[in-house]
Amino acid sequence: MSRGSVRTRIAVGAGRVAGIASRLTGRGQGATISGRVMNLIAPDLLAELAADQQVVLVSATNGKTTTTRLLVAALEADGRPLVSNSTGANLTSGIAPTLASARRPGTAVLEVDERVLPRVVDPLAAELLVLGNLSRDQLDRYGEVHAVADRWREVAESHPDLAVVANASDPHVVWAADPARVTWVALGLRWRQDAATCPSCGALLDWSADRFDCRTCDFAQPDAPHRLTDDGVVIDGRTVALDLSLPGAWNRYNAALAIVAATTHFGIDPAAAAAAMAAVRTVAGRFMRIALGDGRDATVILAKNPAGWTEALRHVAEHPGTGVVITVNAHVADGKDPSWLWDVPYECLAGHPTAAAGERHRDVAVRLRYAEVEHVVEPDPIVAARALTSDDVTIIASYTQFSALYRKHR
Repeated sequence: MSRGSVRTRIAVGAGRVAGIASRLTGRGQGATISGRVMNLIAPDLLAELAADQQVVLVSATNGKTTTTRLLVAALEADGRPLVSNSTGANLTSGIAPTLASARRPGTAVLEVDERVLPRVVDPLAAELLVLGNLSRDQLDRYGEVHAVADRWREVAESHPDLAVVANASDPHVVWAADPARVTWVALGLRWRQDAATCPSCGALLDWSADRFDCRTCDFAQPDAPHRLTDDGVVIDGRTVALDLSLPGAWNRYNAALAIVAATTHFGIDPAAAAAAMAAVRTVAGRFMRIALGDGRDATVILAKNPAGWTEALRHVAEHPGTGVVITVNAHVADGKDPSWLWDVPYECLAGHPTAAAGERHRDVAVRLRYAEVEHVVEPDPIVAARALTSDDVTIIASYTQFSALYRKHR
């Protein structure tokens, strides 16, 4: 390690030792503690380590890990030297060891927590932001959606020449990104419950099938030269087919953003980018398959908030007969208040063999009962999956339940 000041080099060495100790003692994978030690010893570490990197930051409420992985796939196929926080460690504690791992100048594609994004744009000298969506998440940690959008907008206002690839169909993202140099991508927005009012004036938004307009001011969905359709991604009039291995409509949104970023900012052929993304089958445990020990496998999907849960349930509902395990905890990383269960349309699971699992299995069971969904109750998600008689089983898990499954079965 020769980059940066002596202090930064010492910080990186100390962080690596802390990470090794964490792994050897079984306390974790070491990435978070490693980054915390690095940042504590050298407060300017991020800026020094990013100095020889072309930095791209990807942020959203949902889908940022997958969008980052898909963009990395396209850039890797193009032969570019890359580093990326592929495990989803998206705070400064995760970004630091990622940058420290770079062995030569290249491109750093970094997933960034939506709260952290405004704090790292300048230290990292980011040259491109990829902004997916903003919706209600854990209010005890993130605050109200408009507040996050306003903080993003402050970044755009203070960096009007900053390149941004952004979702033109999300009012919060449009409000946040508009002052910058934006390439818009129309993706559609199926979850509109958190986008009822205008971020500019507070009036109600009018929604049609494919756009939004404010009733009072001139805030409206911008024209987008690129858009997602049933046939693929239209980029400047050219349609590129999407044949993803990753399931779900939401991953088509993620892929469309990644393809536009790869094409418009890095000059990669969109068909080549799409082909590289098609080879991605799992993303940091998302969509992994777990053997149930009886000849069947279960697919694991992470869901973290009402918008994400709704997309996951819609995906399952499109496959009649699929068994579904809903497994929920209520730790800090999940959100301590599980009342969001009542904002999710579990009614669409009617007719699917279903199980309530996780530490909050009773809360899940009550919600399923009110949705009139027949279900079994079993705290252990794997045991619950085995109890379902379906040939195909999907486990939809909150964050800490997902993390536990990933650590045990990867």
